[in-house]
Formats: sequence, structure tokens, C-alpha cells
Amino acid sequence: MKQLLKGLLATMLLASTASVALAETKLKLVEVITSPERTEVLQKLVDEYEAANDGVTVEIVSLPWGSAFEKLATMVSGGDVPDVVEMPDRWAALYAGSGQLAKLGDLVENWEHGDTLTQKTIDMGTQAGDLYMIPYGFYLRAMFYNKKLLEEAGVEAPPKTMEEFKAAAAAVSELDGKSGYCLRGGPGGLNAWVMMAAAMNGTNEFFTEDGKSRINEPGSVEGIQYLIDLYQNGHAPRDSVSWGFNEIVAGFYSGTCAFLDQDPDALIAVAERMPEEDFAVIPMPVGPSGQAFPTIGFVGWSIFESTEHKDESWNLVAHLSSPDANATWAKRVGVIPVHEGADQDPYFKTEQFKGWFDTLNGDEYVPTVMPTYLERFGFFADSVVLESSQEALLGQRTAQDIADEWAAFLTDEYAKWKAKQ
Repeated sequence: MKQLLKGLLATMLLASTASVALAETKLKLVEVITSPERTEVLQKLVDEYEAANDGVTVEIVSLPWGSAFEKLATMVSGGDVPDVVEMPDRWAALYAGSGQLAKLGDLVENWEHGDTLTQKTIDMGTQAGDLYMIPYGFYLRAMFYNKKLLEEAGVEAPPKTMEEFKAAAAAVSELDGKSGYCLRGGPGGLNAWVMMAAAMNGTNEFFTEDGKSRINEPGSVEGIQYLIDLYQNGHAPRDSVSWGFNEIVAGFYSGTCAFLDQDPDALIAVAERMPEEDFAVIPMPVGPSGQAFPTIGFVGWSIFESTEHKDESWNLVAHLSSPDANATWAKRVGVIPVHEGADQDPYFKTEQFKGWFDTLNGDEYVPTVMPTYLERFGFFADSVVLESSQEALLGQRTAQDIADEWAAFLTDEYAKWKAKQ
């Protein structure tokens, strides 16, 4: 009898230990582009994952975007490394280059949904070498315009060229209390500078064959001057020199300015506050070469190499990246989905989304991929360009001056990257 009791106790102890072991499989997921709405959607997707994976729980750590780069770096350097992270394109090279991200190529190849990922998704995800992330959507730049303000200003049709855009912005700015363009002079403003420079220079190549930056070539400088002129000529609000994402979007839906170049994520806030018949989205205006070079950025899901739960982490990324989950995420956070056939979804077949799909399908629109493979590109975008461009907008520096500074920085960083190849 005693032996039987001992056996039962041992069996119960083993069962209890196994149960605890299962419960102790806890993943840490860090999101870096944080808002209450995004976190709510993410939590629902994570809840689905947990329900399908007994014994696995996921802790979501939300970092505010304004300080996310520094906070994540502090976590990682301090040993508090997450299992899965929301990885912006501009950070991937830094972490992949130091061997901290897991390679996902083989996992995706054997994944049931791997063959429906678009080629652009694979191309973007492998910019840092191997497939170090699965992008969850694309932030492709296009031009919002306010139909009522254009009509009031006597602008007969939305602009197709840079010259037409300049004239339309000037016409709207003649209206009392109105401006033509919602300039993003504050954080995150790099895209406009790059697009204007490329449109006027007729190319979106960042470097020459011998590794020199093209951002200070005459055409590029002309494009930088174009944006400075919009501001200094009063065709953008005076306080827009410090505007970030929230301010430019609010400037558009409030009717303060008639044009806004932004990604699909801005559509959520705009659509909530403006009747759909009052605005639309068109491709970016083309430059003298007949082409426009809208920036295309992306964010995705990456796994840190140091995770002790590789299989569970991959299953989480696979769930978040599945066609259904990705469609839900794309609609709620405002990105172009990553699986084939997304453009046939009724949600995306609207006049508002037309501008982005026209951009993807038009030969005259060549998406510009930022050189995020440069390890210090994040610092360049978020610090160097921010400070120097604001100085130029305020008349403290010339277009040539800041273009030369940017070119020197990028040329040096490219040489460092090239030397490692």
C-alpha cells in the first residue's frame, strides 16, 4: 500500500512539474510603434495565439515611438532581450549586423503561407542579408488632397507634376487662414526631403558606382530647395517647421492645409474625421524626368537569436504574419498588406486607397527604398536630418550646405558598409 501511495505521489509530482514547465513558457513581445489602438489589435491577435498554444503566454511590452530606439537598445544591452520584436526597417541592419536576429529564411520556405508572401515582401525582408524579419506591411508615400479647398482656390484638377503641385499649393495659400502643404519639418521628416531631391534629380539611387552619395548633386539640391521654398514662401504653416506625424495629419483633416504626403497609416485618422467625398489620394507628383520616387518603408516581426523559445517565437511570428491576421492588422494600423491578392479586398478598393495601388502599378512611379542597411542610418534620419533641415527651413543654412553635410555622412557610412561585404 505504501509503495502504491509513493507511486501515485510521484506520478502527481511529475504531472505537476510538467504543468508548471508548460506554464513557464513565456514570450516577451516588444512593440515600438505604440498607440492604444495598435496595442488593442495586437493583444487580440496574441490572445488567438495563446488560445491555440497551450502553456505559452505572451507579455506585450509597449515602447513609445519617440524613445523606442533608445529604450530597446538599453533593454538589449542590459540583458533584458525580448523574444519577438516589432522591427522597423531602419533598425534591422544594426541588430542583424551584430548577429542578434534569427534567420527566418528556412522557416518561411517551409511555412504553409510562405508562398503567398509577395516578392516585394521577401525583397524588403532580406535587405540586411538573410530574411531577418517578415514585414507586416508597407508604408508607401502618396498625396492626400482636400477636394473642397482645391475647388475654393480655383484648382481644377489635382496636381500630377511638381510644377502643378507648387502652383496648387500657392493658390490654396491665398485663401484666408489656409496653407497649401502640411510640411513635416519635425521628427520623421526625411521622406519628403528624399522624395523631392529624387524627383528633381531624376533618380532615386543613393550612391554612385564609386560609392559617393548623390544627395548633393545639383538636381538633388534643387529638390531640397523646392521644399525650403514651399515653407519660406508661406505655402506651409509657419509652425510646421516642428510638426511631426500627428500635427501634419491633424493639419490636413482640420482643413488647415490642402495637401499631405503620407502613408496609409494616416488614412485611419483622416477617414474618421472627414467625409470620404471630401478628400482623395493620388500618386506623388512627377519631376522633370516624368517620374516620381515615393518612399516605401516597412516594419515587421523579428526574433532575437538569444531566445530560449525559438519554436514558440516562430509560431507567434507565423501567426501574426498569416493572411487573416495580417489583413486585420493592415486595416487597423494602416499599411499595405504583404500577401498576394490583398488589392482585391473590398476594404482596399476605394478612391482613397487607389492612390497607393496606382503608385504600385504605375511605371512612372518608382518606389524608393531607404538605405537602411547602413548601420547608422537611424541616427542620420532621426538626428542629423532633423536638426539641419530645420535650420535650413528657418533660413540659417542653405540647401547646398545641408546637402553637403548629408552627402558626407552617407558616403562615409556606405564606405563602412561596403568594407564589411
